[in-house]
Amino acid sequence: MKLLNLAARIAIAFSCIISSRAAEPNDNIYNVLQLYRSELNSAKVDVINSIMKLSEEDAKKFWPMYRDYENDLGKLAINRAELITEFVQTHQNGSFDNDKAREIAKRWFKSQQARLDLLEKYYGKIEKALNSIQAGQFLQIENQIGLFMDLAIASEMPMVGSKPK
Repeated sequence: MKLLNLAARIAIAFSCIISSRAAEPNDNIYNVLQLYRSELNSAKVDVINSIMKLSEEDAKKFWPMYRDYENDLGKLAINRAELITEFVQTHQNGSFDNDKAREIAKRWFKSQQARLDLLEKYYGKIEKALNSIQAGQFLQIENQIGLFMDLAIASEMPMVGSKPK
């Protein structure tokens, strides 16, 4: 529950920041998101430990891979934040048109595929280092957290084609 509450706070903070003003790539949005991401990662470690129940030997193999996964996921999160910020900004300033809708949709598909590719890559690494069940546990945890984050963020986004408030 702690993890879900934290994910909800991240999504709400993210939407408040991007809807309140235009964010530049080096703006405070990244600092705020990084702070929440750090807190989320800490909560995820607790969840992973309680579900996966790694032995000391398995933990020595798993955690370095997981840190690499989180670093790669963080890079994708920056791209996602930029995409969402651009969508909200163009919606707010009235420049969201058919061309922008097409461009953002293509970038969204690309970002979703990159996330799936990342999960598949690390599922394979964890399966090879540990076993299929533990790799499946990793996948399930990350997928469920990702789905919740997606839903929380999507619920704060303006509808495509709606008039700005």
